[in-house]
Amino acid sequence: MSNEDSEKLIEKILPNGDIYVGNFEGLLPQGMGKYSWVDGACYQGEWEKGKMTGRGKICWPSGATYEGDFRGGFLHGSGTFSGVDGSVYTGSWRMNMQHGMGCKSYSNSDFYEGFWREGLQEGIGRYTWSNGNTYIGNWKAGKMSGRGLMKWANDDLYDGLWLDGLQHGSGYYKFADGAYYFGTWSKGLKDGWGTFYPCGSKLSYQHKRLESFRYNQKALSFCAGTSMNPEGHRSRTFRLKKSRCGRWNISRFFRSSGRISHTTTSFDGVWNVGDSRRSFQSLDGSLTPSSPDEDDHELQDDNVMASEREYMQGVLIRERSLTPDSRMSHKNKWRHRIRIKQKGPGERIYKGHKSYYLMLDLQLGIRYTVGKITPVPMREVRSSDFGPRARIRMYFPRKGSRFTPPHYSTDFFWKDYCPMVFRNLREMFKIDAADYMMSICGGEGLKELSSPGKSGSIFYLSQDERFVIKTLRRYELKSLLKMLPKYYNHVGNHENTLITKFFGLHRITIRSGRKIRFVVMGNMFCTELRIHRRYDLKGSTQGRSTSKHNITENTTLKDLDLSYVFYLEKSWREALFRQISLDCMFLESQCIIDYSMLLGLHFRAPEHLKSLLEPQHAQHGASSSAGDYVDTPTQGEMIIPPKGLLLVTHEPGSVSNMPGSHIRGGTLRASAAGDEEVDLLLPGTGRLRVQLGVNMPAQANRKLLHDEGPDLAEIDLFEVYDVVLYLGIIDILQEYNLTKKIEHACKSLRYHPMSISAVDPQTYSKRFISFLEKVFPEQV
Repeated sequence: MSNEDSEKLIEKILPNGDIYVGNFEGLLPQGMGKYSWVDGACYQGEWEKGKMTGRGKICWPSGATYEGDFRGGFLHGSGTFSGVDGSVYTGSWRMNMQHGMGCKSYSNSDFYEGFWREGLQEGIGRYTWSNGNTYIGNWKAGKMSGRGLMKWANDDLYDGLWLDGLQHGSGYYKFADGAYYFGTWSKGLKDGWGTFYPCGSKLSYQHKRLESFRYNQKALSFCAGTSMNPEGHRSRTFRLKKSRCGRWNISRFFRSSGRISHTTTSFDGVWNVGDSRRSFQSLDGSLTPSSPDEDDHELQDDNVMASEREYMQGVLIRERSLTPDSRMSHKNKWRHRIRIKQKGPGERIYKGHKSYYLMLDLQLGIRYTVGKITPVPMREVRSSDFGPRARIRMYFPRKGSRFTPPHYSTDFFWKDYCPMVFRNLREMFKIDAADYMMSICGGEGLKELSSPGKSGSIFYLSQDERFVIKTLRRYELKSLLKMLPKYYNHVGNHENTLITKFFGLHRITIRSGRKIRFVVMGNMFCTELRIHRRYDLKGSTQGRSTSKHNITENTTLKDLDLSYVFYLEKSWREALFRQISLDCMFLESQCIIDYSMLLGLHFRAPEHLKSLLEPQHAQHGASSSAGDYVDTPTQGEMIIPPKGLLLVTHEPGSVSNMPGSHIRGGTLRASAAGDEEVDLLLPGTGRLRVQLGVNMPAQANRKLLHDEGPDLAEIDLFEVYDVVLYLGIIDILQEYNLTKKIEHACKSLRYHPMSISAVDPQTYSKRFISFLEKVFPEQV
């Protein structure tokens, strides 16, 4: 510093004891200066208008330091933070938090390089543990989420989908000895069908798969360069080749009141992957093959036997060997299974799909009407808000108009029925207008579901699976408009109602004159748990069974297919049937029939399958070969917890706060928890809020036929399962009209009148409740 500059340095002692030595402009620090706090913290660097801005270095009394860019008093730009624990982060910062590209070495010798978002890893990144394990792939909110590859120090390898730090979705696992398992995981546990190839199998795309690891290693090569910032100082910048950031969530890294804190956060977001053989956990997803021939993983060696396996929460429940004669059929089955997995729940609508333009029309119309009605101040609905005349109509020409934007679909007319009523219904369920539009109209599009019923309706699923969109016939639309005032009052008065929730009613008229009617409903199966079985229950018997051929996890079964009874806590059963009775009374008053109870079951691992995991198998002297992998527990772990379903006192901060699209009622209370509100704790999976019809734990009993049990089975035998139930009343738009009366008369000539679905509303309601009382019997 020149003599002239040194003469300008001014020392100023502030009333609180802090000291500043440096340049001033007026009364504010400007240029170079040093600020010392009373507690011993010190900053030396550039100032602008009284705030730390530019290059500088700050040291805290604890020993933590930061050297790099500042802006407006915040760590902002690029710089290096050295923590008290010995950790060092070098990279981008924004408002005191790691944000952008950066590398961090931890005190335990772990190392991460990749993208950050508000202090947490998010985007593409590579984490290397001190024990030699390495993960390369996508991160979200500090956890491994999305597509990624984990390579353990013992050379085991998993390439597939992740969720919250656990394997979740489709993928493959390569064992160190060369064996492979292709399948699906749920919350880190094998769940569903898969194929195991023992050591010695040769896969036609094995090397292509392994290239993904080499690619990721190359993709995550970070290079440091230099760039000149506006102040003329050199700063290190980082870039990531062949990568892209995903969505980012916000979490705090510094918690400051007054000035910058040096507090660091522990790396709790990264799950410490130690033993590759321990059990993980996961969600449904799909792994898209990178080339058409990649699903041809047939064996090259005829002397090595592969096996097809089915798992349930990590427990092997079924296995069969794939002989050379069955390879071709198995190959075709696997191809078909991959196509189904790619669709997930439904087939994604892409450009060229038969429903593509219809989807665009629907999204354009919903954006327009929701955007038009949202700014209107909230008010109680009036009688004028109901009926076919309460509507918004608009013409959407392809080239655009004064009121509509240009679009890539065809010209169409749009009609939105009772917009104020459905806006208030969405408000009842705390569905934000922006979230609603993003869910249905977001960039990822909709998915088309196959119709489970005889109506021929087409079902679409929103991208976040919160909403189901169903096409309606004209009489169904009229029925809904007719019952809407009473429906609105019923849903408003009974927050636990199990009846389908409607959030929008629309009509599209295309150039040919064809009219397509839609209703938007809440999806009662929107859950992070896997739905293993689905039932549509009416209480009638005629035609109420499903062909046993080609039944899959997504098949909706019927009354005669149900072989379980479900035991609920007494107070829950009482509340359930109290609400069912109220809902049936409402439907009966509207002369509605043909409704049904849609029941979804999530099975926890069956109690009687625990024996498969007992170490006693090894005590019989049978040593497992590479072809006999059956996820046996290692020391210190248990794949199946002692109790599959646990109820704990409700903690609002520990469960998802996202409003539901099916139930808005309160949390259920359980006598086992002192009549307190409870959450369902699934060990190793998560914590779920228990509501009527949502996340309801139960015990499922299945009576075994005598030919299923021992030869001397003189007594009734039961299989007992822990299940989580999801249920609601659907298909409530069929009136008991003249057509249904004629159907009843005709079918009564051939079948018993009580066995057919088409009966009068009073009889239907009584039979429906009576049937469900047998499905959910009282505990003795």
